Amino acid sequence: MIYCQGPDPNTKAPGFTPPPKACDAHCHVFGPAAKFPFAEGRSYTPPDAPVEAFRKLQGVLGLERAVIVQATCHGTDNRAALDAIARSDGRYRGVAIVDDGFGDRDFEALHAGGMRGVRFSFARHLSGPPDFGRVRRIAERIRPLGWHLVLYLEAPDVVENARTIAGFGMPVVIDHMGRVKTKDGLEQKPFRLLLDLLRGEDFWVKICGPERISSAGPPFTDAVPFAAALAAAAPDRVLWGTDWPHPNIEGTMPNDGALMDLLAAAVPDEGARNRILVDNPARLYGFDD
Repeated sequence: MIYCQGPDPNTKAPGFTPPPKACDAHCHVFGPAAKFPFAEGRSYTPPDAPVEAFRKLQGVLGLERAVIVQATCHGTDNRAALDAIARSDGRYRGVAIVDDGFGDRDFEALHAGGMRGVRFSFARHLSGPPDFGRVRRIAERIRPLGWHLVLYLEAPDVVENARTIAGFGMPVVIDHMGRVKTKDGLEQKPFRLLLDLLRGEDFWVKICGPERISSAGPPFTDAVPFAAALAAAAPDRVLWGTDWPHPNIEGTMPNDGALMDLLAAAVPDEGARNRILVDNPARLYGFDD
């Protein structure tokens, strides 16, 4: 069992002012464990990171909307995320974790609660190798709801499963820039395949998690060219998020204000950046519906 460190409590204000309705499209809430217990058999235990703390973060960063992504420490018990969404006055949506035991009524309840996708965590520190049979079964269950798939994969798994990833016939979102390693360069095969996938229809990527792909360490600027290339490849299908409260970070915990500045470095054009922060998440998550 890994016990995670908490987020940096001294959030810096970013060096630019986000537009109205800007969205953190990848973040989490954890607990409080006394109310929303963590899953048995989890691979890590984070400190409590409740919605109240997240709201304070958003106030400093100047963000209004959010997509609460269910994390494996809560397993398929999505109550903490649903509670955060319910208390957001329509400003939050969510991505759930489910299993084959979920029935139609369960999915309908998740949809009513603001969930708009299902996440599969196949990072090797969290689970075993990808099980795309399970992904296909769940994809057929959520297709009538107009939801999408979110895949958290290791870079070699992008290479091995590129054809499968592109074949679901519904929107697919790849977390954290496909967990490529910056030391392997922009021409590495996993990143070139990720760019090729991104140029296809209904394929999305999150240009968040620079601390998860950086080989140089803080301030993680070696991730900027990767985010820039992805944003340029499909400006209408790129999302950004803080990944707050940054579970399973070894070493230096990133500051969320500094992460926003890395977004500005990767996407210096204000119009393109506003599309990533506002228009793209609004379209995928139905904020304006």
